[in-house]
Amino acid sequence: MPQIIPQTTTDTTTVPDTTPVPDQPAADDPAGIAAAVATTTATGADPAGVRLVHDLVGHVPSFEDAYASHVFRQGEVLPHVFFWDVVQATVRSFLARDDARDPEPDWRRTLDFLEERCGRGDAVVDEVIVTSFLGDLPSPHEPGHGIVDRLGPVMAARFDRVRPTG
Repeated sequence: MPQIIPQTTTDTTTVPDTTPVPDQPAADDPAGIAAAVATTTATGADPAGVRLVHDLVGHVPSFEDAYASHVFRQGEVLPHVFFWDVVQATVRSFLARDDARDPEPDWRRTLDFLEERCGRGDAVVDEVIVTSFLGDLPSPHEPGHGIVDRLGPVMAARFDRVRPTG
């Protein structure tokens, strides 16, 4: 989990924030999601995209390891980058591959969550889902393309617009 480093200043009239940062995530936040969301939004990332990632991990806890690894590698939450892992895990789950990691995120829960979020009309959330989830689903000649037939009506319509040939 990235550390939040207090900002220091040379202005002697201001006292820097020296609040200690916990080394371990809270027990009710095992992946350290809350701290990472705060860190990422402080660096300028769009809060709606970060919130989408946070909510997805909360809804499908099997993404916690991928999330923790993502934040460790990237230093913050990058929704479009994280969604590459979401696509890969979702397709593996759909295919029920023997080499899948345990526990693999349930593809049905993931699609249901994304369908509900895609139907809310938030432009940032829609951009992440359409660009970095639907756009990265397998092509017709690739294993797992059948997941496209399992998309809900909102995502299916957006998928048809972004990839009319499948």
